[in-house]
Amino acid sequence: MELKKDSNTVSIDMLLIVHSEKRRSAQGTHSDRQADPGAPPQRRGGLQGIGNGTRKWQKLEGNDLYGTQLTVEVHPQDAMPQLLKKFSLAKRLQGDKNGNTRPRQPGGKDAHAYPWDRSSLKSMPLDLRQFEKLDTYASQVMVKSSLDELVNDLLQEAHTDLERVRAIWIWICHHIEYDIEAAQEKDRQAFKTTDILRTQKTNCDGYAGLFEKMCRIAGVQCLTVPGYSKGFGYQTGQSFSGEFDHAWNAVYLEGRWHLVDSTWGSGLVDTTTSKFTFLYNEFYFLTHPALFIEDHFPDNKNWQLLKPPQSLRQFEHNMYHKSEFYNKGMLSAHPETSVIRTVNGKATVTMESCAPTLFMFMLNGKQEHGLLSLRKNGMKLEVYPPTMGTHKLQIFAKGNSDIYSSVLEYTLKCNYVDSGVRLPTELHQPVGPSWFSEQMGILKPSHPDPILHTTDGRFSVSFGVEEGISVLASLHGDDGPITEETQRRYIFQLHREKRTELKVQLPRAGKFALKIFVKKRQEPGNYVFVFNYLLCCSNTKVNWPMFPESFGNWGPGNELLEPLSGVLPANRNVPFKLKLHGVAKALVKGQDTWPLTLNNDGYWEGSCSTAGCQEVYVMVLENANHNFYSYILKYKVNDQ
Repeated sequence: MELKKDSNTVSIDMLLIVHSEKRRSAQGTHSDRQADPGAPPQRRGGLQGIGNGTRKWQKLEGNDLYGTQLTVEVHPQDAMPQLLKKFSLAKRLQGDKNGNTRPRQPGGKDAHAYPWDRSSLKSMPLDLRQFEKLDTYASQVMVKSSLDELVNDLLQEAHTDLERVRAIWIWICHHIEYDIEAAQEKDRQAFKTTDILRTQKTNCDGYAGLFEKMCRIAGVQCLTVPGYSKGFGYQTGQSFSGEFDHAWNAVYLEGRWHLVDSTWGSGLVDTTTSKFTFLYNEFYFLTHPALFIEDHFPDNKNWQLLKPPQSLRQFEHNMYHKSEFYNKGMLSAHPETSVIRTVNGKATVTMESCAPTLFMFMLNGKQEHGLLSLRKNGMKLEVYPPTMGTHKLQIFAKGNSDIYSSVLEYTLKCNYVDSGVRLPTELHQPVGPSWFSEQMGILKPSHPDPILHTTDGRFSVSFGVEEGISVLASLHGDDGPITEETQRRYIFQLHREKRTELKVQLPRAGKFALKIFVKKRQEPGNYVFVFNYLLCCSNTKVNWPMFPESFGNWGPGNELLEPLSGVLPANRNVPFKLKLHGVAKALVKGQDTWPLTLNNDGYWEGSCSTAGCQEVYVMVLENANHNFYSYILKYKVNDQ
């Protein structure tokens, strides 16, 4: 009970506990009976602080109770009652047709079908654009010392119960910080409204209590719901028992109950620094109950608002999809269990999204040991843990933003490692062409599959390229002889009409990443990674040399037939054959100069002696009226 006093009035806030005569007469004889499903929910009272700063909700040993909040005023005869003023501002207490002010308990009309039908993330039709003006206004309302004054100020731009609830939600999410210190120190002051407004900090119980009080002042039915949660500190697959660790709200709008969690709507706690950051999360405002149940399990199953309701065991074992899973447009994931066991050293995960989305993954904190390929509406991931034991797999999605967010976590159990499936460290994501490579200007690839096999160590892949796009490719393997300087020298790029061909020669057997980059020619900046192929060769006799080094004047449409090796034998006459466009003359320069001649088929042909030289160059004269030759190819000569 709390007393409030001003110059004219003494106001007493109290909770009126009502026992029915029938129940009073039955005290002590039926205390163990099952609760009446139609009766008010059992609020597990006896509020105590626990380690995470939430109230400790305990079962009452006696009969079920319910209460009605009343305010009794004592005032001079000639003074205007404060309650009349409040009733004139808003419906302080809402009653049904019989005048009963106790909130209606959830029933069949409140229940939503489980599992989620993919219709909406919300429990009622909403167009968030209708809240833009209200959200801006509510987020800018300054804190007040009086809760009534604060609510009255917030409701200036709110004209319906939905808008009133929205204004309260937005204000709390943008002004109240999660008080980690108070939670750790079990500070009961964090629950008091006056202290919440003064410090603008509280814990989940304070959030829920504040939301409930503000809604009631606004004339909207609202209740606090205690229960278990998969929040800060949750470990995949953990069990729940004993004290409830969280609290949220149910709010009554348009003839139906809906769920909100302003604690999780306001921000998050960094697991490494234990610091709170304001980060508004729309997901927890009027969340669809079939999604809310993924991380909120109420003390009373009726407050799940689900048909059928879920058991605690189902809650513990069901796959936990983070709010970002749905915020980023995900629809489903397979497997649907949080713990995966590898089969022959491999685990496969697929995800479905409502639109094309970029993904990435991390295994034990590194982007290694997996093949992630994009699909039109989702992705497929194959993971090969490098060691036996337990591993942490995280999957991230980009959605419509520029930031990847964690949307799913799995625990991998691996009891076998396939030593033959060692992937290159530089094999980045995604693997293989997709809608994204097409969006970046790479069209109709000759090889749509992400993995390519060869027996002789040579590959040739081609694709169309949009006008104005430049392509760059590099080859990466974990063991020599490929270095950062030579990773492009095992690839020779040819341009024919609007297609680009990449000829690849592997220096040895093994697995390699062929990485593809693009850049708009007219724009500054670096090349952007688009995708890579995984190249596989098991022939231990493979030992191809590098291609010759090409220079900027090696133009589109040029073609090299011979020699393809970038290293020439010493003291030999080496034949040359090339197709060159738009040149007047061509020659090969070693110790001496050797001219090339243009044959009837359009190829420049000739030969060059490598005697007495370490390098050989192919040079062209583009304008017959000038004497300046340009370098287009460079070869090295083996030591004698």
